[in-house]
Amino acid sequence: MKRFKYRIMISRVLTALLCVLLFACKKSAGDDAKKAQGTLVKPNYNRSSTFRNPLNGWVMYGSGSGIESYWDTEYYVPDLGKKVKAIDYASACYIRTNWATFNPSNGVYAWRDPGSALYKMIKGAESRGLPIAFRIVVDGRDQGLNTPQFVFDAGAKYFVENASFPNRRTPYPQDPVFRQYYAKFIEELAKDFNDPKKAAFIDAYGLGKWGEAHNVIYFDPNASSGQNVEQAKEEVMDWISDLYVKTFTNVPLIINYHRVIGDPVSWGSANPNSDRLLTKLINKGYSLRQDAFGMTDYYQTWEKNFAKAWNFKRPILMEGGWITSGTHRYWTDPSGKYREGHPEDVRKGEFDSSLEAAVNTMDFRMGDIESWFTKSFSLVQRFVSEGGYRLYPDQVYLPEKISGGAETTITHRWRNMGWGYFPNNIPQWNYKYKVAFALLDASNQVKKVFVDNDSEPSGWLKNTPVAYEFKTKVDLPAGTYTWAVAIVDTKKENQPGIKLAVNGDVTAEGWLKLLNLQVQ
Repeated sequence: MKRFKYRIMISRVLTALLCVLLFACKKSAGDDAKKAQGTLVKPNYNRSSTFRNPLNGWVMYGSGSGIESYWDTEYYVPDLGKKVKAIDYASACYIRTNWATFNPSNGVYAWRDPGSALYKMIKGAESRGLPIAFRIVVDGRDQGLNTPQFVFDAGAKYFVENASFPNRRTPYPQDPVFRQYYAKFIEELAKDFNDPKKAAFIDAYGLGKWGEAHNVIYFDPNASSGQNVEQAKEEVMDWISDLYVKTFTNVPLIINYHRVIGDPVSWGSANPNSDRLLTKLINKGYSLRQDAFGMTDYYQTWEKNFAKAWNFKRPILMEGGWITSGTHRYWTDPSGKYREGHPEDVRKGEFDSSLEAAVNTMDFRMGDIESWFTKSFSLVQRFVSEGGYRLYPDQVYLPEKISGGAETTITHRWRNMGWGYFPNNIPQWNYKYKVAFALLDASNQVKKVFVDNDSEPSGWLKNTPVAYEFKTKVDLPAGTYTWAVAIVDTKKENQPGIKLAVNGDVTAEGWLKLLNLQVQ
């Protein structure tokens, strides 16, 4: 009998404890609800659509032919059973070509000439809603006369690596004649493209082989006397970065990060100055890019650690290293993961490295676009859904009724569903993007905008929602309005500047409609 009573006592104690715990949970939830005023709106997240946003998503490479039909090229996707266009998945167009193409003679600029292939390529991208990104190459050792002939005619000194190819001239970047004409060219380019609507980013170094910031020639390698490579390297880096920082004030600037930045060698062990020089450029306003993703002999521990140190402080842009369409023997990669005849292996390697580095962009490079769609389309979709940044408000508390002129509190919470980050902190943007709420009339015209200046999208990281309480006054005439939300560009009269990853009623200007409001 005592044992039975004991069991009853224990059962009652456990029941009472369970009730206390349940009451505590309900009380906590109730307290949270009380903190937020108004009606809860939960926008519907869109996990798969492509949204063209700056420094984010797939980057399509431009065709040097200028042929209009290039943009309409279709690729068959077995997973979909149909053909698609690469441009429908891209957020920017990257043009990597030589200075001579841009500036064939002194004072002549091809991007202003409607008859040039460069002009047609740029306009073809712009007409389809893609901003342009540039890298200008000057080194001629592998590709020919990349620096215009008029620069050498004016007296710029240069190096020829192979006497059998006398036109493959590489200018010395310390040379005053070279600098005079190069600065003039960049200043002219900035007059037309220092505009974030036109230009996505500028690859703002361009020296060395292929403009990748390695194997840079400062002196004739055959004459070793009086050479101070480290001094020349830094002085040149200071000069060219100062030029770009001065001219491109509104467009993100990019530098390749690798262990021999600006060095006369192409690869090898890390130069002791590489980290310091890259950090110096980053502090001047540069963001990061790497051109050897998936090349495990080139993209190694140094590069991975450097990327990790700058994750979520500066965006990282990706380019794959191996060209799988016949140029490179990618199956010789030291990882042993790439099979000959299987470019999809390289695509997977690039994707995995991009995930590790938390990149904001990936590349649809010329020659390799087809394999992404025909053999690795699931990775194309994964990057759209998981890569870069995808921003949306998952909870917004708003009033449905308010007296004119009264103060109200809007509680809003935001999520970034991508592995990258929204680089609102880079100097060229200078925190210009902010959350704003608008009140719309019956015809979707904005009657009032309320900017929450305390909101900071660069701090929204994956798996870390961020909430804000925003107090404001609604000083509008009596009537019925609709609450809407957007991430606005405060430098563009608070117009919506970033496409939200949502399904819902979005106005033509980019305001997501949330809830009706009656102003009394």
